[in-house]
Amino acid sequence: MQFSSLVLMEVDKETNQFVKELGSYEASEGAEFVTKLNYSGDLINLTFDTHEDVLEWQFSAIYDYFNDDTFRSKGYLIEAIDDEYNPTWLVKFKYSDDHMVVREAIIEICELIKQELKEVFIKIKDKEEEYK
Repeated sequence: MQFSSLVLMEVDKETNQFVKELGSYEASEGAEFVTKLNYSGDLINLTFDTHEDVLEWQFSAIYDYFNDDTFRSKGYLIEAIDDEYNPTWLVKFKYSDDHMVVREAIIEICELIKQELKEVFIKIKDKEEEYK
């Protein structure tokens, strides 16, 4: 499914309830991997996963071969969330009142997600025996 935009919602830190919509941002390929996009007063939180269920052996392999440094080198904070059904990550970055600044960051992150997941699935293609 192609996404043309992602909606950024502000959430209350205390209750984790939606407060308001902060904006709708154009997204690039890779947005289909985004599962959550919100802002709680500190940083924007963008959560993404593999978009498809993975096999048990792939779960560990994906985390092992996914290159978090690609995101860090661009100034984004990234952490793996290992208590989800599929491999999942949280990317954090600064909020700006300037719509274009946030838009460009979201587009860049979506492109990084798409590229890294594409590469990781290529890298683990023949690794099943190592992870069984």
